Amino acid sequence: MKRLIFTLFAIFALSTAFGQEIKAPKIVCGPYITSCSENEFTITWQTDTDALSWVEIAPDDGTHFYHTERERFYQTIHGRRPIGKWHTVTVTGLQAGTNYRYRVLHKGVTLNQGNKRVRYTESKGSNVYRREPYKVRTLDKNSATTRFAIGNDFHDKPELITALFSKEQIVPEKYDFVLYNGDMVSSFESEERLVASVLAPSVAQFASQVPLFFSRGNHETRGNWAINYSDYFHTSTSTPYYTFSDGPAMFIVLDGGEDKPDSDIEYHDLVRYDIYRQQEAEWLKSVVASEEFKSATVKVVIMHIPPKSNGWHGQAEITRLFAPILNSADIDVMFCGHIHKYQFSEPNDPLTKCNFPVVCNPNRARMDVEVTAEKITYNIVNSEGEKIINNELLIK
Repeated sequence: MKRLIFTLFAIFALSTAFGQEIKAPKIVCGPYITSCSENEFTITWQTDTDALSWVEIAPDDGTHFYHTERERFYQTIHGRRPIGKWHTVTVTGLQAGTNYRYRVLHKGVTLNQGNKRVRYTESKGSNVYRREPYKVRTLDKNSATTRFAIGNDFHDKPELITALFSKEQIVPEKYDFVLYNGDMVSSFESEERLVASVLAPSVAQFASQVPLFFSRGNHETRGNWAINYSDYFHTSTSTPYYTFSDGPAMFIVLDGGEDKPDSDIEYHDLVRYDIYRQQEAEWLKSVVASEEFKSATVKVVIMHIPPKSNGWHGQAEITRLFAPILNSADIDVMFCGHIHKYQFSEPNDPLTKCNFPVVCNPNRARMDVEVTAEKITYNIVNSEGEKIINNELLIK
């Protein structure tokens, strides 16, 4: 009797496996665009089950996406394609200031025995049959202007992203990119928290078509999942500090680390940010010495924590390590957050020790910035849509 039951169960299992198709993975977060430049951009998305992924790219030339076979780009690690739920694909060989269309594709992995045997579900992708494909425009150093929006210190309030960065406001025709300047979560405790608080609402509004750059805040350094930060925010250096250029401006994105000494009881002996900032300072010296940086018309620094010589440990170390390097580099402005209020520090302020202005954006607001070769203009808008600050900085 037991043998009969086992045989019937085996027949049922086989008939189910061969008679019922296993469904392809679904996209549960994304896609969103990071690390955009003149000739490439990176697409990241999440599926609900393990999958193998790729991206197809097409010019925005009026032809249907299915008009011809489109070029494919794959995620690889040292030549091997990874299998997982998170997919990060960099599209290369593009033209500056050019509109492209893209779609993301994947196929689920139902059996993985390495080089012996691998089985897949059917391939699925973002819809280009009944809907318009996703679109993105590359950055352009030859453009006369760069326009972008900054948000910071939302601390797990996705409703602020919806109100301040809505798809009706953040459109490619008005913004080249969006920059989140840190502390978008209060603690990086889990992937689910980052997705719910930051990534999903950003994708719902703009991030599938307007590039998103991220400057790590001190609260993104906290929590059990903080060490995985770079899995979600691809940069040109594969570190939280990096550079990029658009229009007349070159941007240096710095990472201030934590705001208290490494030995503080809150960190439980898990951090070494003093050494990290020293390493970052050496990298910064090489950046400001480069011909690309020296030839930039406008030089902008982005960092979550503002310098302050008599402030908390992190601020004091930022001032000690970064300010002397930047003071020799003809910086035009630094944009910060962290203090949850608007603050404008004049050049040569005795506290910042910077010979350029330092501007802190408040926490429940969006800063709209336009940069030309002659001036930097910024407007700060609150969540009710009211313009609360307007200022203009002339390029020296």
